[in-house]
Amino acid sequence: YLGVMPAYSAVDDALTTKLVTFYEHKKDSSVPSHQATVLLFDPRNGSLKALLDGSVITAKRTAAVSAIATKLLMPASAEVLCILGAGVQAYSHYEIFTELFTFKEVRIWNRTKEKAEKFANSVTGLVQVCSSAQEAVTGADVILTVTMATTPILFGAWVKPGAHINAVGASRPDWRELDDELMKNSVLIVDSREAALTESGDVILSEAEIFAELGEIVKGTKPALPEKTTVFKSLGMAIEDTVAAKFVYESWSAGN
Repeated sequence: YLGVMPAYSAVDDALTTKLVTFYEHKKDSSVPSHQATVLLFDPRNGSLKALLDGSVITAKRTAAVSAIATKLLMPASAEVLCILGAGVQAYSHYEIFTELFTFKEVRIWNRTKEKAEKFANSVTGLVQVCSSAQEAVTGADVILTVTMATTPILFGAWVKPGAHINAVGASRPDWRELDDELMKNSVLIVDSREAALTESGDVILSEAEIFAELGEIVKGTKPALPEKTTVFKSLGMAIEDTVAAKFVYESWSAGN
């Protein structure tokens, strides 16, 4: 797939588009499944100001949004973090989650165990490699699904009541990471209702009811409900790339 994600922010005085290629690798590959470039324009005249590494920006901003959702939605006494998947998003999420939150235990599972072991050996801090997704999930307070799964790999029967799930993979309308039981018995928060109802197989195929957009939780127009089992379905929004790209460009300009 080739995706084009344009956005303009009057508040940030920023105009961008992100070009992202997405290839589902049938075998493990040294080439990432997602590769992206962000073009930053001058909103006054349309001139191209900068070409930025969109893969880094995507990884960082996606993890940052998951962290915001987790801060608002996770149970108060969260101690166990579970990561399903060991790709780029697993690394970016681990980095920010261990910086912002204090977990007593971190677990990881990946369909290819070698990749999970490589992850555990390359990050700072102790990470337990689990032999099954169920083993990793059981008793976890915060769960991250950052996989290339096309059918459910996380099941409601495994999930601890009151846990918070950040569902980051399965970005196609016919792909799933979470089963119907989990989707229907959780409080569902999305980044964009419009996107979720056209792009997310987890939302579309389960017919789960969307409780709120994350922005509504942030603004306080909808309650966070951290005592409930919560799912944040993250698809990513172009405006996140725009704000991040402008921030990077201004930081670079200040240093030059």
